Amino acid sequence: MGRSVADLGLPAPLTSALLACEPRVDEVHLTASRVLVVNTSPVSGGQRRGTVVTLRDVTELQSLTGELDSERGFTQALRSQAHEAANRLHTVVSLIELGRAEEAVEFATAELELAQALTDRVVSAVSEPVLAALLLGKTAQANERGVELVVSEDSGLDDGLLPRGLPPRDLVTMLGNLIDNAVDAAQGSPRARVTVTVTACAEGTELVLRVTDTGPGVDPAHADLVFQRGFSTKPTGSGGRGLGLALVRQAVQRHEGTLTVTEAEEGGAVFEARLPLGDGGAGHVSGGETWRTAGQGA
Repeated sequence: MGRSVADLGLPAPLTSALLACEPRVDEVHLTASRVLVVNTSPVSGGQRRGTVVTLRDVTELQSLTGELDSERGFTQALRSQAHEAANRLHTVVSLIELGRAEEAVEFATAELELAQALTDRVVSAVSEPVLAALLLGKTAQANERGVELVVSEDSGLDDGLLPRGLPPRDLVTMLGNLIDNAVDAAQGSPRARVTVTVTACAEGTELVLRVTDTGPGVDPAHADLVFQRGFSTKPTGSGGRGLGLALVRQAVQRHEGTLTVTEAEEGGAVFEARLPLGDGGAGHVSGGETWRTAGQGA
């Protein structure tokens, strides 16, 4: 009461929306810890008497939506795996019908060993269950879109190395959206090998989540804009335009971390989130093998 909206320390886009003369309808705005839907309407009466503003807090709804998207992604990954399993089964049956039983056994055994090896490598590098499940699901999704998802050799993380107070949903929000953004950027690249590389490890007193893609990269002039709500290079009409990276930054800032984007050495972009582990939070970083899934089922 009695204070100007401009003096409340709100994010600049939200302040602009509240002070604008034209009405705003169901605009989504992010503060440091909240997702808000804003509607504004001038008071009628023949002259400017003020503005009626409604703010709806949809933070929990957005979190639930993110979790639903993750569950949907896992479902799609399972569907993809089921499709590939059916193809392999048909191959085994056809080999048997052709009287080549030994080759059928060899083929089936090799496929089973490959699938188990991929899972074992992920779990050995990242034993934190939520993160491991996320990576396995995203691997299958990326593979369907022609993108190879790679977990770097220096990844090594278990549930004892996560920042205190970091809920699983925030971990999924941060890394899931960074991977989705990287896959979007890398898809359709003319390069012979289209990849997204994920690193999750502890460095000193920080948790590091790093995602590198082989896409077109980020214009240095847009290095800060890419994290703002509404900024997107996707075509108009694409779902979720400009929200994913904004939610990542919100989650990172909520845990007093930093989020940056730089150019990769061989082109493409590197998005890196660093979160403080807290006193005594740093631990052993174990090396894991690089695992690849191009043309393979996760």
